[in-house]
Amino acid sequence: MVTDLEQGDVSETVRKFFVESTGITPTKKSSLTLQEVDAFLDRLVPLTREQEQQAELARMTRKCTSNDLKMLIRLIKHDLRINSGSKHILEALDPHAYEAFQASRNLRDVVDRVLSNRDANGVPGMNKKLSVRANLMTPVLPMLAEACKSVGQAISKCPNGMYSEIKYDGERVQIHKQGDDFQYFSRSLKQVLPHKVAHIKDYLPKACPHGNNVILDSEILMVDTNGKILPFGTLGIHKKSAFQDANACLFVFDCIHFNGENLMDKPLKERRKVLEQNMTPIPNRIMFSEMEFIKEADDLSAMIRNVIKEGLEGLVLKDVNGVYEPGKRHWLKVKKDYLSQGAMADSADLLVLGAHYGTGNKGGMMSVFLMGVHDPVTDKFYTVTKCGNGLDDETLAKVNKELQVVKISKNMGKVPSWLKINKSQVPDFVVQDPRVKHKVNCMCACSISFPALSIFESTCLGNNRSGILQIGHSHRRRNLHQVPESDENRDDKDFTTATNLPRLKVLFKKSKEETDVGALLPGSSNSNNSNKRPKTGNTKTEASPAKKQKTSNTKTEASPAKKQTSANISSPKKEPKEINSGPSLSPSPANQEKPLCKYGASCYQKNPEHRRKYSHDATNGGKSLGLPNVFTGMVIHVPKGTQHEEKLKRYIIAYDGDAVDDLGKSNATHVVCDGHGKPDSEQKLVTSKWLWKCIEKRTLVPE
Repeated sequence: MVTDLEQGDVSETVRKFFVESTGITPTKKSSLTLQEVDAFLDRLVPLTREQEQQAELARMTRKCTSNDLKMLIRLIKHDLRINSGSKHILEALDPHAYEAFQASRNLRDVVDRVLSNRDANGVPGMNKKLSVRANLMTPVLPMLAEACKSVGQAISKCPNGMYSEIKYDGERVQIHKQGDDFQYFSRSLKQVLPHKVAHIKDYLPKACPHGNNVILDSEILMVDTNGKILPFGTLGIHKKSAFQDANACLFVFDCIHFNGENLMDKPLKERRKVLEQNMTPIPNRIMFSEMEFIKEADDLSAMIRNVIKEGLEGLVLKDVNGVYEPGKRHWLKVKKDYLSQGAMADSADLLVLGAHYGTGNKGGMMSVFLMGVHDPVTDKFYTVTKCGNGLDDETLAKVNKELQVVKISKNMGKVPSWLKINKSQVPDFVVQDPRVKHKVNCMCACSISFPALSIFESTCLGNNRSGILQIGHSHRRRNLHQVPESDENRDDKDFTTATNLPRLKVLFKKSKEETDVGALLPGSSNSNNSNKRPKTGNTKTEASPAKKQKTSNTKTEASPAKKQTSANISSPKKEPKEINSGPSLSPSPANQEKPLCKYGASCYQKNPEHRRKYSHDATNGGKSLGLPNVFTGMVIHVPKGTQHEEKLKRYIIAYDGDAVDDLGKSNATHVVCDGHGKPDSEQKLVTSKWLWKCIEKRTLVPE
């Protein structure tokens, strides 16, 4: 049975074994009615003990054919597999029925209102539009945000201006208050654990004394006595006990129902006004989300730069005239890994260490991969993240065919000694020892040497610690929808050249400390607002016309003299002209407008469409977007007197090589000889011209 279950369809496994069962024989002809099925499901709902559930299911099974039982199991699992979801079925009832159901989650109410509208109108084809409204004490599907990849995208989507809110790294909570009764729902519409929201019942009536019937959208986090926000996960009981001086604080950012009035179809600025008029913040307990009105691209760029430099998760941008649309991604979220086609994200080459079976249409195949790194100190492999997105069906099929794995069926006792993993993360498969290479047939024209592991280039979210499942003894888990995406399948590297544990720690640390934001956002020279950030709990609404005029005047172009002074202060001292006359690495004007391919000049793709879409020059406007490992393992002696000596050394080191002077010549593997030096017997002779060519092409070229 286990083998059948691994095919991904539990209902089909049940049907197969029901046919072969000797205990209960399937009926030959179906006689079940919809009313009987509905009554069975109603009886099943309140049963919590497994024995009671099994007894009820056994009674129903005696009336079923094998296909009847198969569909019953699918109903129970909410997976009918009929290629038609609730959206298609409800929209057949009424064009607005699905939208109304998303808001109220009350099917009976939606159906009754549809029928009522038809009866009241009495004219075929002229039905009254179904209103979208929330029901108190029933969770509303939360409104979500899509990735914002540029400032221009945000400005064009919100032409009337937007509210820019700090994106909190907390837990989404939807609060329903009806008199003295409270209900708290998570992003997935489940009940929030009581210990996380225990304080709200005491403080919300004080903050909002006139709100008898209220639905609020909010984020809950831990803050210390100084108002400093603590990291994600501190709301857990085991973590909360470690922060005795901290409180759970509710940051409210929206109100969709207030005292019987449905606010979902009201513009955001009106919903925010209702909040401000009826709620008084209580410091470190009940507060408004940080918000600032933005209309100009330069102001938004300045705020994004400031948020990223402060190490915050990002921003959420909302149209001031936008209505609340349950389940729709009509807000925008800004993170540094979204901007400029992901050019600001930090990437790492992670090893595939294991895999999990997929679900749904990916059932029975490996579709979620356990990624990790090698620790050269202990010679062990540590898990880092799960990767479940970014691979198309063809690539996924190829990986399933070529990846050499051992099936361990989530058995901790079968985990190999070279893999360090938490018990809760044990996969269905582990790869063969990554330190040993194996010969496999790849999906290409010939048989090549292929290591026992695949390497995916995975985007590491700089402010999202969701990826760290285990590093040493500390780990942090988040929902799977937040795991990184796989950008490319790399079969050109093995575990020795992939990102290792020390390097990953450096990447994570640097992602917090430095980001060249100015190179990728407009208005980088305007630093007037770079240090401006709204204070916790304060809300900045639209400025008055006089204030707008004053602000506008301060943004006029600086005089040439002022520009020159500024340039002299901020720019480094120029090198002598002969030093800067080395090989030019600037892209052609035609390529400056294209996004840079991550592999640069060494890109392996020959597709003409890819070549037209991306620039393959070594740099993009002088700003390197990820340096390749060109000189890995090479120790290069650059003799004194070599042309552009210091500049050449910097490039060698930047491209993963090691440059030594005359004192370190004996340790060199390569010697630059332009008439100034001679190699030893075991050293290889190279020219500076060849080195510059490698730097320009971002890969080793034939000499």
